[in-house]
Amino acid sequence: MASKRKSTKKRDANQITASTKPDDDEGVAKARTVLRPTVQAAVTVKALTQQFGEQDLTGLMEALSEQTKSANEGDLGRGEAMLATQAHTLDALFHTLVQRAILNMGEYMGAAETYMKLALRAQSQCRATWEALSAIKNPPMAGYVGQANIAHGHQQINNADIKKSGDPCARENKIPPNELLEQKHGSEWLDTGAAGKAGATDSELEAVGEIDRPDQPKREGNFGTKRL
Repeated sequence: MASKRKSTKKRDANQITASTKPDDDEGVAKARTVLRPTVQAAVTVKALTQQFGEQDLTGLMEALSEQTKSANEGDLGRGEAMLATQAHTLDALFHTLVQRAILNMGEYMGAAETYMKLALRAQSQCRATWEALSAIKNPPMAGYVGQANIAHGHQQINNADIKKSGDPCARENKIPPNELLEQKHGSEWLDTGAAGKAGATDSELEAVGEIDRPDQPKREGNFGTKRL
């Protein structure tokens, strides 16, 4: 006697199950599900892949979740493959637009110019895609610069502590030039404007001796002499 098969209910391709938490409101659960990046991307992919037949929304969401998990774990193989294929697609688009521009040259110059501009945009995007792929494969080295002083003209001074053996010009100047207390050859000196001690030129002066005047009356033009 043949056994009866269990009837399975077909899942609606346009519905997904909302992720809920304990004591969650229904509206909050729906909003949390709709705002998930994988759900938004699944809806977009479903609308753009109608030529492959009806796509299951939940299946697309699960497949995208697998790819995002791999990317979070550091596996960028899918991203590299995507960029490489997109670069080839942009290259094909570039050649198609160039051929259409050639067909319109001479008679419809406006259309030819429009196609050529679009072709050059596709070329630029193709180059940028390859540059992005190269940056993933060969990430740039991070550098640190302490301070960069840009002078007028084509001159740049980097005040970074560069340790280079045998190169005295690579050392950073540790002595600030505008301080009152400076250091030179191991000794310290203060600002020259400070008051100093009295030197030998500041000796005390003796009193002037008395003037020897004659007893005779003063005459015009007669002056006494000074004894030292």
